[in-house]
Amino acid sequence: MYCWAPRLMIPARIKKAIPLDAPSPVFAVKLIHKGYAIKHGRISAKQIAMEVSLHSHIGQHPNVIEWFATGEDAVWKWIAMEFAEGGDLFDKIEADVGVQEDIAHVYFHQLISGVSFMHSKGVAHRDLKPENILLSDTGNLKLADFGMATMFEYKGQKKKSTTMCGSPPYIAPEVLSCARSDRKSPDAAKYSADLVDIWSCGVILFVLLVGNTPWDEPTSGSWEFLEYLRTNGRSTDTLWQRLPSDALSLLRGMMSVEAKKRFSFAQIRQHPWYTRRNPLLTPEGKISDEISLATKLLEGLRIDLTLEPTPSQPHAPSDLMDIDSDNLRGWSSEIPATQPEIPITDVLFDWERPSTRAIGSFAISSTQPVTRSDATAASTTASRRIGPAAWDALEAEPTMSQFSQQPGVPLSLTQHARRFRDIVPAYSLTRFFSHVPPTLLAQMLRDALHQLNVPLPATITSDLHADHIATLRVRTIDNRRQGLHGDILVDKYYLPDNQELLEVRFVKVKGDPLEWRRFFKKMVLLCKDGIFNNEA
Repeated sequence: MYCWAPRLMIPARIKKAIPLDAPSPVFAVKLIHKGYAIKHGRISAKQIAMEVSLHSHIGQHPNVIEWFATGEDAVWKWIAMEFAEGGDLFDKIEADVGVQEDIAHVYFHQLISGVSFMHSKGVAHRDLKPENILLSDTGNLKLADFGMATMFEYKGQKKKSTTMCGSPPYIAPEVLSCARSDRKSPDAAKYSADLVDIWSCGVILFVLLVGNTPWDEPTSGSWEFLEYLRTNGRSTDTLWQRLPSDALSLLRGMMSVEAKKRFSFAQIRQHPWYTRRNPLLTPEGKISDEISLATKLLEGLRIDLTLEPTPSQPHAPSDLMDIDSDNLRGWSSEIPATQPEIPITDVLFDWERPSTRAIGSFAISSTQPVTRSDATAASTTASRRIGPAAWDALEAEPTMSQFSQQPGVPLSLTQHARRFRDIVPAYSLTRFFSHVPPTLLAQMLRDALHQLNVPLPATITSDLHADHIATLRVRTIDNRRQGLHGDILVDKYYLPDNQELLEVRFVKVKGDPLEWRRFFKKMVLLCKDGIFNNEA
């Protein structure tokens, strides 16, 4: 479980680890219920101790979440660490599109900087994936979650690993070979943990550039991976055709199926694509212009409301509601990786997150019919009642930008911006505003979930006069058959002059951020009649 806390909420013995000169110092705390974790096979006592030991051993680096302190009692183990105020990097990346090449180049530089620093300490991450890549409030990349990390080198002596860990799209093929072999055999397959990280960095770069992974998993069950093998890294898959030509050879070198031939950090840093000129990057590898980076990142998020909804995702297994795992194929399960979104204060980040407790007796209706004319009428009414001050407030709301059909970011967002966070907010952008009554909106959301074959959650009771209207819990699987869990939260959003809209937030609990973004986009298109858009 993760939470975020101000300085005074944590035991005094770790206060010294917090920047005391900050106006409002905060940090993240990872809470592990030891008995539950061990009993249910989520993580062993040895793994818990190893995570603490290795995270503290790594030390300080601009692109690695800093470890502060740890402690425990009879029930809980806690780890206090730097809080990544910018949230998930991949929450700010358009699925199936990716980011501009200069932005990909910036974050690849920082990724390599952080991972190579870890390796210089003899530590390999072994679980590099979007969930574990966060942002600071200045837009800098931060590596997080060292639950699967291992010491691969100590005092000049290297050791290989046999542990099966990682996420299917990002895992190196040699790790899967270990899973298929008998670990007790003297000839059991082993892998070099540092080289596994290199492979994963290559896949992450691929995703940055095109918004999708090259395959669901590097096995014979994936035709994309078999095509990659058959063509010796010169796949004819359309995703590979979208890559910049200079980046192709870098990716082939990092994602060499023969681990011993995989690029080293020295080779990566000498590659022409790595050394390319980038106006967003200083010669020292720092972000040169936070505002420009944030603007380019935000303008890349676009949802075309004129499109028709996409086909539904695969049916979830009938017993999905009883599954509480990051993965449905026997892969390793671990503590949720991402730090909490802020400012989410009405949600408990825990193993099993309870539904929001009913405040009153009003039940959101699931029988009220919703028609296009209902939504249109509500939209006309909402437009009439929103005054100039409210329009200005919405114009400066980053969430609204993704629904604009005009390229670029509103001037109201950029003209007074001084920092990255002034344009790209810390909170997730998987949200929209609605003008329809709560009863109609609730049914729209439930109907959309039904059309996507997502198990319908029970109706949550709430109070129309309270700020929080409803919570819909989502527990499904993505197109890769991996767990995708989160909440849809409906709250009142207050505009200037005491005017209101409803804000619908899609808060991911577990799963790939890009898959969550895809799910959000499908829901948006299915609920588009209920979305308030100032261009309508």
